[in-house]
Formats: sequence, C-alpha cells, structure tokens
Amino acid sequence: MDVDDPVTVGVLSLHTSKETKAILNAVEDLGHDTEWLRTENTSISVTDGSVVLEPSVDVIANRMLLSNTEQPAEELGLANTFAQLVPMLNEPANVMTAIHKLSTATTLAANDVRTPDVTLALNSDQLNAARSRYGEEAVYKTAIGTHGGGTWKVGPDDPVNPKVGNRYAFLQELIDRDDARHRDVRVYVVDGEIIAAMYRYAPDNDWRTNVALGGSVEDATEDLPEEARDMARRAADAVGLDYAGVDLVEGDEGWFVLEVNPTAGFKGLYQATQVSPAPYIAKLAIERAGGEVDEDRVRDISNVLDDSRPTAQPVESISEDTEPAVIGYTEEVVLSGTSGSKSVVAKSDTGATRTSIDTGLAADIGAGPIKSITRIRSGSSKQSRSRPVVDVVVGVGGNQHTVTASVEDRSHMDYPVILGRDILENYQVDVSRRIDGEAPDTPEEEEE
Repeated sequence: MDVDDPVTVGVLSLHTSKETKAILNAVEDLGHDTEWLRTENTSISVTDGSVVLEPSVDVIANRMLLSNTEQPAEELGLANTFAQLVPMLNEPANVMTAIHKLSTATTLAANDVRTPDVTLALNSDQLNAARSRYGEEAVYKTAIGTHGGGTWKVGPDDPVNPKVGNRYAFLQELIDRDDARHRDVRVYVVDGEIIAAMYRYAPDNDWRTNVALGGSVEDATEDLPEEARDMARRAADAVGLDYAGVDLVEGDEGWFVLEVNPTAGFKGLYQATQVSPAPYIAKLAIERAGGEVDEDRVRDISNVLDDSRPTAQPVESISEDTEPAVIGYTEEVVLSGTSGSKSVVAKSDTGATRTSIDTGLAADIGAGPIKSITRIRSGSSKQSRSRPVVDVVVGVGGNQHTVTASVEDRSHMDYPVILGRDILENYQVDVSRRIDGEAPDTPEEEEE
C-alpha cells in the first residue's frame, strides 16, 4: 500500500475539540481519508452473526473524554465495543488505567517509574490515620478528575473522606522545591517519541499548574533533562498508551511522574512550543492501518495547529444543540468538599457570576482550602467587599460541577447556596419551578 492507496482513519470523540479537529485535518493533509465518529453519524449492528460499524473505518484514534464524564464506564464500554472490530490507538483498558489516578500510580510503581506516595482507603478512619505520613501539607484529590478539578491541598488537621461526591478520593505526597516557583512539566509522547514538552507555572493565588485554570507555559523541549525524558517515555509505555501527555514534577530528590493523560490538550503545548502532536498521531493511526505517510510532510505540518472545520465533521453537528436540562428557581443540590457532603436547597441567580456558599456550610463539608480573594459588589449597593473563594463540587440533578465558589456568611439569608452562571450556563432556568414553594426575590451580589 502506498500514499496513493488511502486508508480511512476514524477519530472517536463525542465532544468537539481543537485536538480532534487537528488530528482529522492532519490525516487528510497526509493524503488519507477520515471519519469523525460522533453522535450524529455512528451506529453498530449485529445481524445474523455479522457486525457492522458505521461509518466504516480501518483504524480508530480514541479521543473519548472520560475524566469529566458523569458515567465514564458508559463511554468506555462504547469505545471497547469499537476496539473489538478495528485497531484502536489508546485502547480502552489502558485508558481506564490512565484516567483513574490510583490505577496510574500503582501501574507506574509496578514498572519502576517513580511517582509520589499515595494512599486510598475505603473508610474514613484508615484514610485519616494515613494523613500523618504526608507531612504538613498533602495533596487530596479525586481518583478521576480533569483540569485541576477535585484537587486540594490539606493541612495535618483537615479531615478527609474516602469519597468526594460519588468519586473516590485519596491522599498524595506533595512534591515541590522550596527554592523555586511551583511548576510541573507536560511531555507529549506519541509512539514512544517525545514530540514536545512545556513547563507549566501555577497562576497567582493557586498552586495548580493546569492551563485550563490560567497557568502560564514555557517551552521545555530542549531544556528537559534526560532523566525526565526517559521517565515520560517509560510512563506512557507502562500505562500502554499510544499517545499521552505525561505530567512530571521535580522535587529535591529528583523527578516524579504525576499523571499520564490519554486526552491531553494541545493548546498550551502549541502555544509554548509551536509544535502540534496531531500529525504524529495521524501518522501512527495511518501506519497502524497499513497505510504510508511522507515523514517530511509530518514535520512540516506539525508547525501549524490546524483546528479548522474538518471535512469529516457531520453537517448535523452545526445545527442547534438539543435543549439544555431545566433547573428550577430553587433546587436541591449536594455540596461536596474534602471532609463530607451535604444536601441543601439552593437558589438560581443568573445575575451572579460565581456560585456562593455559606461559611458554616463550607466548614461542614471541608470546602477549600482558600484559593484567593475576590471582590463582590452588592446588587443594591455600589460598594464592594472582599470574599475568599474555594473549590467545591456541586451536584445538580445527577450532574457534578467542580467550581470555584465564594464564601460568605449567609446565615441571615433564605438560602445557604446561590448557584451562579458558572453552573447555570449548563442549564435552562425555569423561575416558576421552586422546590420549596414561593421564594422571596431579594437582590444578591455579583462578582466585580
């Protein structure tokens, strides 16, 4: 088979992202055909013992975004079904290892890849008993999470629970250097080759380096020491991923692998390095299906992150989205923090930028710790006041949202929680629907 005899590469991605578009466009730039496997065009049938996948493809690049999905097993099972039929990059079993941070840690340790110490216990007594192993500050995080959501620093006296909401959580050793600004490194590996690497620096008033949280980036491709490069390659290999963003951090004792991300974004990496991994993923997929590519062309198009609309994007995908779920003027929600969860009645306020929770409630569930201070302006006053903001998980109608909420004394108000636009943007608000009957219309406060 030569370049003139194209194969068809399918990208499995139910969400629309810059990365998926870039991979599809890179496949076409390399002279091969594409299909975007998504809700508008994908089906699978078993008839009289014959299995048919539509659209027909020769290989699939798995880009299912599972880490922030409410029920990841559903989509993982879908990917696993497809993997029985055609070759798949980032096979589902390996993706499961990667998205579950405890599975990642145990796999890395079993393959002699250094990772921070961790403890997951299925009951509170055991988990809190292990807290003393981790010094003055420890990392506490949900086993499945993304974009820095579900990750906190906890002190020695902060109680922790085996679950945050409906997700297991664990303690992790905090790796840092006292004499340096907090940063980590994202290394993008494709088929055992390091494509590019970037330093990620935490934004002001935060310690997490995620680009999605406002972290800054810097090219690290040439600066990265061989120890870190080798660890990144071995981490991706140990977890079994064909392509991955491997996150490492340097401590006083050397380098540690934090996470191995099967659906790592390209935006920050391209911003820092001017290199896109998309053509290298496309090349691997084409070759896995028996096709051939021009190596020089791969390098040439890696200098551009082409996220224009691919020809494989179904026409239906540009039509109006289905109606969002409806949320009432008041709703019962579940607030989850580091030490527990609590069900309360919240009020929806489309005028509020940020969700707000009562001080006492924040203390009860272990919301936080405090990330930063924001200034809030009252709807009935021109004056503004400072309030702390903390991370909290809010469960609404079966969905979970990790948001940065402001904290205030709401003991004199009707509702301990105000749902702001950071949550309400996902819903349609029906002001006539009130879970607790008639509610007063009092002006709330808005972030400046």
